[in-house]
Amino acid sequence: MNLPRQDRFLPEASHTDAAASGPDAETIGPGLDDLLRHAVAIGAVLVLLLPAARGFSDTFGWMPLWLLVMPLCAWWALHRFRLPANERDTQAQPRPRRRIGEQARRRRPASPRRKHSQAA
Repeated sequence: MNLPRQDRFLPEASHTDAAASGPDAETIGPGLDDLLRHAVAIGAVLVLLLPAARGFSDTFGWMPLWLLVMPLCAWWALHRFRLPANERDTQAQPRPRRRIGEQARRRRPASPRRKHSQAA
């Protein structure tokens, strides 16, 4: 059962359309993408099912870091640190314009206060 995967990190265009759309839009190697996707899945299963995989090792340190977090970071880096598309972000809202006037003037420093009142 080979279902088409949904790539949430790329725009809705295919990999070939993404490569043609701009200079910094490059195709991602499917072999490395699949390898990292499998590494994340295997690491998640190990962390969930094996108590030793949730612990600390003298050699490697905190095991979930190496089994789950590092493959996730590598996978994210492979996709050039793109964030998943949000439905609200598809219709970009215009930013408010900056004011064009001059900078506001600074206030005058307060006059020094007298320590003692002057009595008559």
